[in-house]
Amino acid sequence: MTLTKKLSPIALATSLAIGSSVIAPAAMAVEGLSGNATITNNYIWRGLTQTINRTAIQGGIDYDAGNGWYVGTWVSNVEYAEDDPFSYEHDVYFGYAGETGGGVGYDLGYLYYNYDDAANFDFAEIYGILSFGGFSASANVFAHSEANDTNNNGSSFDFADTIYYSANYTTALDEELELTFHVGFHDGDFSQAFNGVTESYIDYNVSLAKGPFAFTVSDTDLGNDSDDGSLDNDELKFVISYTHAIDL
Repeated sequence: MTLTKKLSPIALATSLAIGSSVIAPAAMAVEGLSGNATITNNYIWRGLTQTINRTAIQGGIDYDAGNGWYVGTWVSNVEYAEDDPFSYEHDVYFGYAGETGGGVGYDLGYLYYNYDDAANFDFAEIYGILSFGGFSASANVFAHSEANDTNNNGSSFDFADTIYYSANYTTALDEELELTFHVGFHDGDFSQAFNGVTESYIDYNVSLAKGPFAFTVSDTDLGNDSDDGSLDNDELKFVISYTHAIDL
């Protein structure tokens, strides 16, 4: 994924499949059990805030079997409205990753997003990632959800009805300084119901990471009528995060 540091399948899968704005710079390739903890001023998921533009504390535990198979879990606080109680997102994922003789990386996995009982919006995706050098491309395909689509004006929550495509490029500016460009496209009824937007949209960001610190500028092509005003979907967002790798 990068020119100077090789990300493990877990790090690549977590950043692209879960949809974090940047790849956690501390999440290097570690066979066996590893962990990570992050504090960020805003949890951005595919260009949209998941904490009404407030601070998030996040963490994960991963296991890399060393033969291509991996499994992991990740958690963050989330908040979608001023009058909502404190809530959480808890993700579980597993997959298989490797690299061809020509240096093309590949990753195929399953990702389940779990929220508190009041949300009633747990869902799952199947993801695929291809990478070469500093380039990567991914697709997250909606698989299933506990949400009842009859309550969403006849929306279709069928398999593959919603897909998120993304492309990334990372280049090293210095030994520990990396610049990443990202663009993504989210399309489908479930995306609109879950995110509260009224249309498909494009998100894009630029990230600068040095050691455990990362700074991201993120935006979307959504207009000011895409939310009730509390989420600022049409506003440029500035994200600062610190990630600490935990040796388990």
